[in-house]
Amino acid sequence: LGKPHCEAGRVRQMLINEPESLGPYFARYLASKLWNGEQWYMQIDAHMYFLQDWDAESIEMLKAAPSKKPVLSHYPPPEEYKFANSATRAAPRLCGPVFAHMDLENQIIRLEGSNNYDKLQLKTPRFAPFIAAGYFVAHSDFLREVPFDPFLPWIFMGEEISLSARLWTHGFDIFSPSKSVTSHIYGRRKKPKFWESVHRLFHFGVHNPLQMLVLDRVKNQLGYPEAATDFVEPRTILTHLDEYSMGTTRKLEDYMKNVGLDMQKKEVIFTGWCEKGRPPPDKLEYSSLYEFLAE
Repeated sequence: LGKPHCEAGRVRQMLINEPESLGPYFARYLASKLWNGEQWYMQIDAHMYFLQDWDAESIEMLKAAPSKKPVLSHYPPPEEYKFANSATRAAPRLCGPVFAHMDLENQIIRLEGSNNYDKLQLKTPRFAPFIAAGYFVAHSDFLREVPFDPFLPWIFMGEEISLSARLWTHGFDIFSPSKSVTSHIYGRRKKPKFWESVHRLFHFGVHNPLQMLVLDRVKNQLGYPEAATDFVEPRTILTHLDEYSMGTTRKLEDYMKNVGLDMQKKEVIFTGWCEKGRPPPDKLEYSSLYEFLAE
């Protein structure tokens, strides 16, 4: 199926042996370096199914979003999802953050799964607070403004909140797709996972001591008090952080307020705008576009 596209030079790949892998985020950094000037950029996880004309549908939704710099993202529905009624079925939306309270997860912000909040599919994509790593689409210009950070090996938890905040502070607006154009095989029990490569050298667990060090880079970006620059050791964890951190178009504290995150108290403050399908507080001028509000 893909051979003609490969022969025509439409497919570029980078092959890395599994023992040399450095986790999903570093893989996304490497994949971004295969970009060769294409207009649009889509990131997905592996093990996906696609709606017919998924690319055209994604671009159409991006163009319908009320923003000069839109990003379209959510957690795709599971593999059981049927695309047959996608023309009218509303897509699930990613709204809820949580501070991970287990010591193993080091109080990093993780995102809860997408939920179905709408009964009707709107032509205009709704605003959303977060980027999901498993599906997002944007104009490729974002690669110049918000390049992937090459200094985050083995990161899993922390990837999405970091990218969400970086894009927003650089002036990008996040939207949930009106319709689902992909679905994902989430389970895959008893299949190898990326952290097994780390276990061969270090310690068992989703976050081992090496990963905990790298997490301090993410936490420093996001304003965790305990990861302030003076407290981070070794200091090399913050190498070139100014090149891969927040933007100056909008303030990080305004983003955290918008999405309901108190970094000092490690608390989530329910805002409700995403769940109800309304624009965030700084985008109320677009309220009239969403005449069918979720109750």
